Amino acid sequence: MLYPLKRAAATTAAALLTALTAATPAAVAAEGTKGAALDGSGECTFPMKEQIAGTPWPLQRVLLDELWQDTKGKGVRVAVIDTGVDNDNVQLKPAVDASAGKDLLKPDKKNSDEKRGKTDGTVDLVGHGTKVAGIIAARPRKGTGFVGIAPESTIIPIRQNDENNSGNDRTMATAIDHAIAKGADVINISQDTVKPLGPDSALGKAVQRAITAGVVVVASAGNDGMDGKVKNTYPAAFPGVLAVASSDRNNERAVFSQAGEFVGVAAPGVDIVSTVPGNGQCIDNGTSFSAPYVAGVAALLKAKHPRWTPAEIIAEIEQTATRSINGHDNFVGWGVIDPVRALSGDDKPQAAPRPDPGPAKPPAPEPAHLAMTETVQERNERYATYALGISVVLVAVIAGTATVIRDTARKRSR
Repeated sequence: MLYPLKRAAATTAAALLTALTAATPAAVAAEGTKGAALDGSGECTFPMKEQIAGTPWPLQRVLLDELWQDTKGKGVRVAVIDTGVDNDNVQLKPAVDASAGKDLLKPDKKNSDEKRGKTDGTVDLVGHGTKVAGIIAARPRKGTGFVGIAPESTIIPIRQNDENNSGNDRTMATAIDHAIAKGADVINISQDTVKPLGPDSALGKAVQRAITAGVVVVASAGNDGMDGKVKNTYPAAFPGVLAVASSDRNNERAVFSQAGEFVGVAAPGVDIVSTVPGNGQCIDNGTSFSAPYVAGVAALLKAKHPRWTPAEIIAEIEQTATRSINGHDNFVGWGVIDPVRALSGDDKPQAAPRPDPGPAKPPAPEPAHLAMTETVQERNERYATYALGISVVLVAVIAGTATVIRDTARKRSR
């Protein structure tokens, strides 16, 4: 069974059961926001009458003009496999390709939209998928500083989970195959399960089909990380998937974010603003909202480098991340994603990330010179000594000769 919606990080561990779960702790009011009214349960009410006017903190850290100097993601299709994507919100209406959408759940007889047979994936009774889609592709709107990372990309809405946890790993596999068939370039999966799933499982095979088809698969790492223990979650831990953990304002792992060797990068996941069904925006937390931040960057890279493989796009995102250590760790992977650096990186793709070069090694000490003969200085000193000695001898000889000549001359004169 696929579980959507975790509540506050403090209760996430208790709430997490054993099936695929859309990781979303409760909404927390962010600084400087307007219109972000929260009900008593901590969950955003929607539709919102007012918009959040300010620019969300993750976007404040990104020079959007520089990020978008080459592309805003036009032509790239991102499948959001989630609780549906409501396209009544004006920031999402032009972004959602309802004709390509799909609802894989049985109609809810209590819901008017579902009773009318709306099966295009645009029913979102939870709001989770609508938030995910907004982080990727929300269009600019007057009155709010919130906008998607790839605001010209297209969303394929695929509903395979709801508030009743109706989805499972098989419906997820079906959703992935539908995304491939509808031309998805990127797939975002903000759900996870701790149930061990091998590469031969239905979900494992579907993920591999997507990667083989050239689709970048991005998945949330999960919110069961309060204990700090390392464990795999799926589909994030499947080979070839970019697993995303959550970071906070200090670029450190959010306390709820699941740790594991499979984590590729981290992205903002605390006090995250995004669109809600109907109108306006809301604030929420979780790796569910970190994954689409990365999926949006993947969409921009796909637009800029359409021939790059999924592995090359993932490697670029990982290589350009802001690192706390020189290499990979289990908490934030290769580091916290840097969207501008990822888009302004080398146009030559790489197959895998690598540690940064370490400091240059000091030159090896030169061996001491062992001379078997005298040095030039020693030879010059020796020659000087010889010259002085010869001079002394010559003076003595000359003086002695002069004395002998003098004495001989005296004897003759007598």
